[in-house]
Amino acid sequence: MGILSGNPQTEPMHYGEVFATWSYLLAAKGAVAGFQTHLNHAGDEDLKKLLQEKIEQARQEIQQVETLLKENGVGLPPTPPERPNACLEDIPIGARFTDPEIAAGLSMAISAGLVACSQAMGQCIREDIAMMFGQFHIQKAALGGKVLRLNKEKGWLIPPPLHHHKSEDC
Repeated sequence: MGILSGNPQTEPMHYGEVFATWSYLLAAKGAVAGFQTHLNHAGDEDLKKLLQEKIEQARQEIQQVETLLKENGVGLPPTPPERPNACLEDIPIGARFTDPEIAAGLSMAISAGLVACSQAMGQCIREDIAMMFGQFHIQKAALGGKVLRLNKEKGWLIPPPLHHHKSEDC
């Protein structure tokens, strides 16, 4: 048998895996608080559903990563407090996030999460950790597709200048 070829759960985490999982956990905890705030500002019901799905997805990820870190004797990052529910009408118009801004932020967060998962998978030597981040990646990609569809349907997507290449007949 080769080095680290036994049961992955009994193998030690290397420093890169520890840092990737700890950093990911910190970001996921912050995302829950941020999207709870965005949920208070959202007016569109479809957007609210996707925000709730993102919050639930992050909570599940947090639970898995916390379990992994605890089992490996790694201290956990702080958890921001839960955000209280607020009535949209109580937030002054000029202080509100708009639905297109919230949707763009959600898209950006999912995109950054995909990159973080890919990076973590690439540096893992423990298959169980790599597979966990692979699972997170698949779930984020699926949610990202839903958010893209919503942005298109609502007219919130602002594409960059489109390139139309015309071939010249010679």
